[in-house]
Amino acid sequence: MKDLTEYNGNTTECELFSFLYDRIISKETRTFSKLKELAAPVLRDKRTHQVIMRAFDLLKRLNWGFFSAIGPATHKKLWKELVIPDKDFPEAGDIKRTLQISDLYVAMLDIHGYTRFCMESRKNLSMMHGLDWAIENEIHQISTLCGAVSQRERGDEMVVVAASATDALTATLCIIDYFGKTDVVQDPRISTRRSGSAESLPVFKISAGITGGNTSSPLIITEKGNLAGFLLNSGARLQTRANELSPKESRIMIAKQVQMNCQKENSIVKSGIFKNNAVYFFDTGHIEFKGVVIPTCEVIFNKEERYKEQFSEEMSRLFASIRDNLWEQRIFLDLMYLLSKAAEAMPPFSVTLPEPVNGMQVVSNVSVKQLCKIAVKAYMQDEDYPLAVTFLHHFIAIIELIPDFDRLILDYLKGITEKYTLLLDSYQSHIDREIDEKALQIFQGNYYKTWIAAKNGASIYEKLRAIGRKSNDIAKKKNLWFLLIKQRQEEMIFTLYSGKK
Repeated sequence: MKDLTEYNGNTTECELFSFLYDRIISKETRTFSKLKELAAPVLRDKRTHQVIMRAFDLLKRLNWGFFSAIGPATHKKLWKELVIPDKDFPEAGDIKRTLQISDLYVAMLDIHGYTRFCMESRKNLSMMHGLDWAIENEIHQISTLCGAVSQRERGDEMVVVAASATDALTATLCIIDYFGKTDVVQDPRISTRRSGSAESLPVFKISAGITGGNTSSPLIITEKGNLAGFLLNSGARLQTRANELSPKESRIMIAKQVQMNCQKENSIVKSGIFKNNAVYFFDTGHIEFKGVVIPTCEVIFNKEERYKEQFSEEMSRLFASIRDNLWEQRIFLDLMYLLSKAAEAMPPFSVTLPEPVNGMQVVSNVSVKQLCKIAVKAYMQDEDYPLAVTFLHHFIAIIELIPDFDRLILDYLKGITEKYTLLLDSYQSHIDREIDEKALQIFQGNYYKTWIAAKNGASIYEKLRAIGRKSNDIAKKKNLWFLLIKQRQEEMIFTLYSGKK
């Protein structure tokens, strides 16, 4: 059959399908609306409807790319959000190419240790085939059971798209369960046990980033059915941040909007992970990704990390102080309270320092709390800002030696320390000029003679100047410190940055 005008009662379904097949394969017909337009002369014959649906399935597989496997039965929510349904064929339609809807979520996942796995498997390629089979088959099946769709990207990367925040999070946790041989989700309807050639695969850890739920973050489906747009990019940035925070363990970072929508979706009828109290959302503040600032959360699903709940309020207070630029006192105090509370809440630790800090060679949970009190005294009571900033540097060195200390806190500690250190040169220059002016008042008797002589010897001079800086004769230290903060407000703006500059 070369033309549909030749169609008659004797034309077989195979002949009709062959005609439509040629138009679809040649890319003359790419959409269902065009397919209907092409087949319009024969649509009155009811027996052609089954052929049209078979042709639609072919068209979908060739042109829908990432979403070629979705259907109204297997992906009810996604189908509703992504497809413009046809009134005559309710199980067919055209995929939207530009999506600017709130009910769409993208999860980017990365497998830890993939490069090492490839190196170790180069003499046993069946292992690599097993991983490929697992991603293409079992991960695809797990995603479908969660109402999501997944696809493998470059090597060890996977993309999951869902039409609800709960589905995106559930699918991500199920994939983590699958690769890590864990049971966080505990949903009997979704099996995460390995089968076939995947049974021999080692345990893998996964870092993931989930974003979406915002109409201002469009997603584009290209002509080839690939994904493009800000949602994909921001999901990748969150995944990178998760990997930075936990390069050896599984971790999930999400946009704050995803957390809010998850809680909204589960406010009345709870899904499995919320019924089982399997997750906890830990506020991780605002993070900048190439000029875009995103409010973020960490999804705590490891029971051994649930202790973080105990210092979530302290973390939130620090974030609020940073947003309000409260560098005079609040940021320093909130940071110390956070370090102290985190040390109290986390599992016991004991580390030996290369150099003693305040007479301490071995530091434990209790020691960190004590050092926090000393640092607060230096800043608040003694107005000894150089010493207080020195303690911040000590805390960085100490925490880097503690394997399980929360990496996010360390990142904020480093960023805040950098900002306070920025003030020290200006602060000490002002103080030193006043020491020179009031040397007679500060140094009594022989000390003054020594002061004059010491100017010829830098080492002695610096020691005596340190004494002078702490003198009560230097008035209004706090006023000077606060004034410098105000004068350099723009330089003091702090946002935690992640990724490449």
